[in-house]
Amino acid sequence: MSDVNYTSDHEWIRLEGDVATIGISNYAQEQLGDVVYVDLPDVGKSVSKGAEAAVVESVKAASEVYAPLSGEIVEVNSALGDAPGQINEDAEGNGWFMKIKLSDPGELEGLMDGDDYATFVASLS
Repeated sequence: MSDVNYTSDHEWIRLEGDVATIGISNYAQEQLGDVVYVDLPDVGKSVSKGAEAAVVESVKAASEVYAPLSGEIVEVNSALGDAPGQINEDAEGNGWFMKIKLSDPGELEGLMDGDDYATFVASLS
């Protein structure tokens, strides 16, 4: 999946035009364990890169999901409210959290591609 980038906070970003779909990586969901609740932002909310954008809770812990890019929330995956386990089943697909319309495409610089992220994750163990 060369169209996906990652952050060191384990979020993934898939860009389509000027809208980025955001979720947590497979590695992150494995570390969390069974996800039981997700608190998503409101559509229309502005987020800044690095700021808390959502919260995911598992049987092990609660964890913040940070906005990897600045912009406006244009869509959230409301299906996660009823089925948060989708994050465990398909973290980098149907388990996406939100879509952000970018305000600064330059923020894409410095994100990791899949190979760099795999190397980063390997360095954590």
